[in-house]
Amino acid sequence: MLSFACVRKAYIVQKKPDYQDVDGLRLVAMFSPDIFRAALQYQPRKDDLFIVTYPKCGTTWMQNVVLLILNKGIPLTDFLEFQKATPFLELMGPDSAKHMKRPGAIKTHLPFRLQPYSPEAKYIYVVRNPKDCCVSFYYHTKYSPGYNFQDGTFNDFFELFIRGETDYGDYFDHLLSWYEHRNDPNVLFITYEEMKMDMQTAVLKIAKFLGTQYAENLEKDKDFMKRVLNHSSFDYMRKANEHSVREYFQHDPDSILSDPNVPEGLKHVIENLKDSKKSFDNIPNLIRKGIIGDWKNHFTEEQAQRMDELFFERTKGTDVWKLWEDLKNEI
Repeated sequence: MLSFACVRKAYIVQKKPDYQDVDGLRLVAMFSPDIFRAALQYQPRKDDLFIVTYPKCGTTWMQNVVLLILNKGIPLTDFLEFQKATPFLELMGPDSAKHMKRPGAIKTHLPFRLQPYSPEAKYIYVVRNPKDCCVSFYYHTKYSPGYNFQDGTFNDFFELFIRGETDYGDYFDHLLSWYEHRNDPNVLFITYEEMKMDMQTAVLKIAKFLGTQYAENLEKDKDFMKRVLNHSSFDYMRKANEHSVREYFQHDPDSILSDPNVPEGLKHVIENLKDSKKSFDNIPNLIRKGIIGDWKNHFTEEQAQRMDELFFERTKGTDVWKLWEDLKNEI
């Protein structure tokens, strides 16, 4: 078996995304360092619910599911309304969480050591198998204008991912930091794959965690459940997200920047894109394929072997492998 040290020397990355390192964590360059630092100081409230993932592990999907459960299956179709109902803490800053309409959910991609934490708040952690995560993260990075990675190849991104050099750092560090807390009473630890395999059971599991009344209402009202399942399907979310994003970013950037309802962190990103003359027409759809096993269309045999070896090396001494025990042939 190749050692990880040998693997790191196997390929020279030709193109890297635009990153910045802020106090030991790698972020995309368009984020505001000051807003990020302020976000880490946020003091959770008793009624706070956090949705936490490593990037591209089902964040937007879980945001939609949670909001649908809280809103009786009625989706939020306006881009800004959705962002304010489930704000991205590191991007938008602590004020976005303080002024969020409740009940709602706060999105973060933070490892446990940096996560604003309270035993009285609730945390949903979603994890996805690293191969599919890597592919989805690649497309997100390639097509998001803030990364300046339009010409980057999958081989380049794979090397960055396997070395832990993408934004938010090492996938395995992130996963393991939250895996230690999977049985905490205020943490719901769930996999992307179990949601895909049996969405109705997953929805009830999530609803019960939010509050027994939500699960009871879903079990009693079949139409409520149907609305949640329909509006959280990837076909629906893809079309709705594409429409809301395109509609919002068709506005003149200056009109968005002058809008007092737009969080300062989002204004910083828009200002960054505007000043760098990157196209607002290419803001990516956050919903892509949403399938299990898409890595097979991208990984070489050697890359798959290296990821498998790294997985077992990094999770040695744990039972993390059990998360995907029923999907051995897919991941």
